Amino acid sequence: MPNGLDGSEHTTFRQALDPFLSQQALAAYQADFELIAADLVASLPRGASVEAVREIGATFAVRAQSAWLNWSLDVESRLLDWIAENHSATRSGELARTARVATDFDDILRSVLAARRPDSTTPSDVTGQLLRVEVRGRRLTDAEIMSVLRNWTGGDLGSIALCVGVLVHHLANHPELQFRLRDGVPDNEMDLVIDEVLRLDDPFVSNRRVTTCPVDVAGVRLPEGARIKLNWTSANRDADVFGDPEAFDPAGHAANNLVYGIGKHACPGRLLSTIELRVVVRALLAGTATITLDPDAAAEREVAPVGGWARVPVLLH
Repeated sequence: MPNGLDGSEHTTFRQALDPFLSQQALAAYQADFELIAADLVASLPRGASVEAVREIGATFAVRAQSAWLNWSLDVESRLLDWIAENHSATRSGELARTARVATDFDDILRSVLAARRPDSTTPSDVTGQLLRVEVRGRRLTDAEIMSVLRNWTGGDLGSIALCVGVLVHHLANHPELQFRLRDGVPDNEMDLVIDEVLRLDDPFVSNRRVTTCPVDVAGVRLPEGARIKLNWTSANRDADVFGDPEAFDPAGHAANNLVYGIGKHACPGRLLSTIELRVVVRALLAGTATITLDPDAAAEREVAPVGGWARVPVLLH
């Protein structure tokens, strides 16, 4: 929910759920995210190897999401283990294994929701408000609530971890960009830079759709009911759109950047992800003089259908 819906049903659920992810709603949490990021960066060793995807990206993602949803940090270790197992299961392509991982995540969600059923004592935080959401005159079913939380958290946790890996790897390879960003740039410029780095090395390789009617795409006739894979990585490197796809042009490429999708089904969590990534990058730059790749531990690529990096060992100086 609501990714798997279409038409008026999709619109109705987006109208009910998107306010949780609006600028106004998220503004209240930015200071919490900044404190979490600063504390995390301060706790990391200097001059010793740090693995950016898990130790920085995944840890920050879990703590930021827990702050936003008001979840106990007691679930932190379970969520971190789940992120690692989910990436591994996805790489394996074994459907039975990915199904088990999905079930494991549902068990985590049930433990969080067990004591938070909607009654007069339910907190008025984001999780408590979700339990009270009404769509077309009724509250969401338990299955729908689980689906929404799976979308918000299961999707975001792994995504943020992978994005941080890509961003840290790029910064380590481009000290001149580190220097420019440390010198102080406004939020909108920082966001453009982050989006452009993710365009160049997109952790979100593809998505799937089913055609609802016959359609022509680039001269190819697709029938109704065709199963289509959308290759975001290829689209974000289309030379007909971007010219030289390796060129680094944050402002010039922004209008055609498809990291967060496009149209009615564009990622509802784009603003949340943008804030989180901006906050953690700023904290890393503020807490270091330089970030370099660890010469004694090679970075390891992710394997399709996952993009980005599985491991990015770096040294913080």
